[in-house]
Amino acid sequence: MIELVRGDITTLEVDAIVNAANSALRGGGGVDGAVHEAAGPALLEELQQWSHCPAGSAVLTAGHRLPARYIIHAVGPVWRGGDRGEAEVLRSAYSNAFALAADRPDARTIAFPAISTGVYNFPKPEAARIAVEAMRAHEDRFDRIIACVFDDDNVAAYRGVLEGAG
Repeated sequence: MIELVRGDITTLEVDAIVNAANSALRGGGGVDGAVHEAAGPALLEELQQWSHCPAGSAVLTAGHRLPARYIIHAVGPVWRGGDRGEAEVLRSAYSNAFALAADRPDARTIAFPAISTGVYNFPKPEAARIAVEAMRAHEDRFDRIIACVFDDDNVAAYRGVLEGAG
């Protein structure tokens, strides 16, 4: 079952959280900035092994100072009108994040933010639909999947999809 939680993903006690990362993997604003701040400077040190992570891809690190054991840094697409494959890239980001978590036997609980819906401007209803489809496709592999959002628009978008109205 997929849970919808309104709150700060960095505080969740789960095996893995997903960070809505940028392709440079060096921190940024929104969820990415909050994850880097909460995890501490060792996260940036660990991320130095990657020079880049393309949109649609993901990398896994330790959770450092977070309650989560792992952080999966998934890079979503920047919305450019919807005719440049943005939906497929977002699906790929979710799919790759799930694949990294599934490779870890001790990652049975996972939390996702609303990837690409902040400064990347992906329309929240469509992003929620894509996210929930990905979550439903992986429900049997995890004990708990959480959609962790923090704004009213994303809460409404996810609730609509989860209740069948989206």
